[in-house]
Formats: sequence, structure tokens, C-alpha cells
Amino acid sequence: MPLAPRVLHRVLAGATAALLATAAGCAPQPGTDPSADGPSGSADSSCAEGKLPTKASGKLTVATDRPAYEPWFKDDAPSNGEGFEAAVAYAVAEELGFGKDAVVWQSVPFNKAFAPGAKTFDFDINQVSVSDERRKAVDFSSGYYDVRQAVVALKDSEAAKATGVADLKGLRLGAQVGTTSLAHIEDVVKPARDAAVYGRNDQAKSALRNGQVDAIVVDLPTAFYITAAEVTDAEIVGQFENRGGAPEQFGLVLDKGSALTPCVTDAVDALREDGTLAKLEQRWLADAVDVPVLK
Repeated sequence: MPLAPRVLHRVLAGATAALLATAAGCAPQPGTDPSADGPSGSADSSCAEGKLPTKASGKLTVATDRPAYEPWFKDDAPSNGEGFEAAVAYAVAEELGFGKDAVVWQSVPFNKAFAPGAKTFDFDINQVSVSDERRKAVDFSSGYYDVRQAVVALKDSEAAKATGVADLKGLRLGAQVGTTSLAHIEDVVKPARDAAVYGRNDQAKSALRNGQVDAIVVDLPTAFYITAAEVTDAEIVGQFENRGGAPEQFGLVLDKGSALTPCVTDAVDALREDGTLAKLEQRWLADAVDVPVLK
């Protein structure tokens, strides 16, 4: 069977390298360590179209939570390809050699996606931030989106007047369980009272609407959608600054030690390099330029 577009290039390059190595007596090239461990699986052989070890032969099983919120998905229907993450999923599938009709969607709760244990999906896409702690239980692809967290409050509230992190410390803050939004409350804001924790973002939004919390923390694109379409009497108070080092990123979640991990990572890297991820971000996610930074 033919190879996926990006894989064909790697195979040809690998074949050329092999011929050159033979001509040179197969000696290691300068700067390489032949004993060094590489990624699980071989990108040249195991990523060939039709040879990927997916859960279902000839199909790619992709998981996300339900309901699937905008702007990541549209109309709670991941299979329509509308919304940033739906579009990314289908772009990755295409890189791997799967047409849209070969992608099977599965509903998996957010926390279960990166919990220890065998997975029923090939990869999960659900705004899951890459972290060392989560890497103990699952594999991640390279990042497909750089994340900023934001604070949302009702327009006429005292919380809406906050201009810095210090102004948030006395507030009642809420976030979804298991998220980096909650981690930002606990580790960055360090409020005087424990954060209110919710099983889903819609519960956090209801708590904000009903005055049970002063503000909620969500990722920035979600904050734009909440204030534009769901809680229209709310506003984005500000976004948290990068805490230094590598930015927080969303990654695709795979089984720990999955043979698909290098293939999926190659696909994400290819989409970044050819500008596809940037184009999808520009189309589906709101611009963050005018949102003040909370320092």
C-alpha cells in the first residue's frame, strides 16, 4: 500500500542514509551514539500507511469528552470536523494516511483520558496539558497548541476590577477538576480559601452565573467563547503570564509506550512546520492580543 505523504519523505531519506552508511563501512556518523535509546517504534517502518497498529484495523479511533465545547468543537459533534481540535484531529489523521471516513470518534471523560491503564482509543484530543506527572501514566505527542489560562468574572462584580494576581487572592475562585486551570489557582494565585472544584466546565460556569464563585479560571480560547456566547454578562479579567521556561502546551494523549506515539508526534510536527496548525488556530481560536496580563 502507498505511504502517507510525510512518511514517504522519511522513508526515502532513510534509504539514502542507509546507502551512504554502507559506502562508509557503516561507521557511526560524528555526534551520534549508536547505543542511545530512540523513540518507541520505527518511524520508517511502523508509520507506513496500512501498517499502523491502531485499535481497529484500517480505522483511527479518536477520543474526546462530552459535551464537546466550542471553540474546540462545534455543535457538540466532533465528527463534523468543525472547531480547532476537531480540525487538528482530522489533519493528524490525514498525515497518518486516514481519510475522514476512517476516523471513529469515542467519548471519554477528561480525567479518564490520562488516568493510568490501557486505553480504548488511539489518541485523545481534549485540551490536555502536557506535564511530567501525567507522563507517568500516558504518552503525549508534541504540543499542538500553546496555552494561556484566563480569569472570567461577571462584569459588575468586584472580581472584574482585578489587575494582578494579588487582587485574586481574596476571591472565591473555581475551576474544573484535574485541569491546569485549577493548578493555576492553587500554585499561582494561592487564594485565601480553597478553590471550588467542578467535574465539568459547564458546572463552573453555572456557579459563576449563580454567584457561587466570584470568578472561574479556564484556558483563554474557552474564556472568549464563554463571554461571547454562554455567560454574556461576564468578561475576561485577564490572562496569566508565562511562568518562564517552556510554555504550557496541549498534547495528544496515547497509551503509555504506544507504538503510535512517534508516528503521531511526527504528524503534529509536520503540521506545525508546514503552517497548518497556525492556520487552524487563526481560523478557530480568538485573538489574545488585547487581553491584559495578570502579574
